Amino acid sequence: MDDQRRSLLITLSGIDRPGVTRSLFTTLDEHPVTVLDVEQLVVRSRLILAVLVEVTGDDAVMAATRSAVRHTAADLDMDVETISGAAEDDERRHNRLYVTMLGAPLMPAAVASVAAEIAERGGNIDRIRRVASYPVTAIVFEGSGVSVEELRRPLAAAAARHGADIAVQEAGLDRRGQYLVVMDVDSTFIQNEVIDLLADEAGVLDEVADITERAMAGELDFEESLRARAALLAGLPESALASVRERITLTPGARTLCRTLSRLGYRIALVSGGFTEVIAPIAAELGVTDVRANTLEVKDGVLTGNVIGPVIDRLSKKSAMEAFARQYSIPMRRTIAIGDGANDVDMLAAAGLGIAFNAKAAARAAADTAVNVPYLDSVLFLIGITREEIESADAREGLPAADHLRQA
Repeated sequence: MDDQRRSLLITLSGIDRPGVTRSLFTTLDEHPVTVLDVEQLVVRSRLILAVLVEVTGDDAVMAATRSAVRHTAADLDMDVETISGAAEDDERRHNRLYVTMLGAPLMPAAVASVAAEIAERGGNIDRIRRVASYPVTAIVFEGSGVSVEELRRPLAAAAARHGADIAVQEAGLDRRGQYLVVMDVDSTFIQNEVIDLLADEAGVLDEVADITERAMAGELDFEESLRARAALLAGLPESALASVRERITLTPGARTLCRTLSRLGYRIALVSGGFTEVIAPIAAELGVTDVRANTLEVKDGVLTGNVIGPVIDRLSKKSAMEAFARQYSIPMRRTIAIGDGANDVDMLAAAGLGIAFNAKAAARAAADTAVNVPYLDSVLFLIGITREEIESADAREGLPAADHLRQA
């Protein structure tokens, strides 16, 4: 026997059952081979096992190895393919990326369109796997051969044409590190607008709505509109703040999102153009300790109509995110910002991953990806967390599954 070394790629497929992997490797152990690579996948009880080995010996040794593998496959009643001379694909192991697609429902045309965009840019899809089946269907394409920058915009456009959401991210150690997740509050973390609830308590809802409309038309900037709306609250009893808190409805999935991120050791912060007196107690209930929002002045048990201190506006939200990142020594590339409006544009653009959540056009344009389903915990799928992992962790703590199907 000479010292010739050649590779052999073995692909075994068929109905999965215990002992398949053991049987194949027991057979290989009887021949002069070393294992170079192994990949195994089970889909709906069907197993695909690919093994790349190096065979030492002449043609007869190679033939004997292949024959033994075919006999083992026959004994297992499985299909097998053997290809000699197959090389390791080192390029596929570097410059990798993840493309996460969400749909409710997810249509075949959306998947086809995204696959076509990747292929047209020279990328390769190495694996596709599902990470969630509800409340949305979420799948992840693991790819290589193309950069995030090349794919992000064309894939977003392709997904949007078919009513799907998509996120493109680099693979690597950053996906395993600690993150800072910064969220807007009104119409993102909660389903309400706090200023409107306060205005309703004060009986000035129409007047506040008029100021809001003028601000959206560009007649007032955010600070001017906030101070003008707050002034209309003068004389409102402080007890009304508690009444407003009782009226708050969390966005479905908000509890799951906070609970899961906290388990992972991630930092969570809420930044809002709303009011601390309403937001902070809700945040504390969900274990969120970092809050930046505006403060209403209260004297003798009533609101004065004044806002104390600097107003939290568009630039302040971005600055708050950067300050939290410095405080926790988290690089900006591992920050996630979630928001829905023009006031969130700067922080969405500055974050490592900006997510426009059921957002207005300005926020969608600034963000890296958009989520247009009404479940805030769908964000978890974008960072590689599966629905099964979430539910398993909840079950260990005796918590019911799928809190997005209830209030939050």
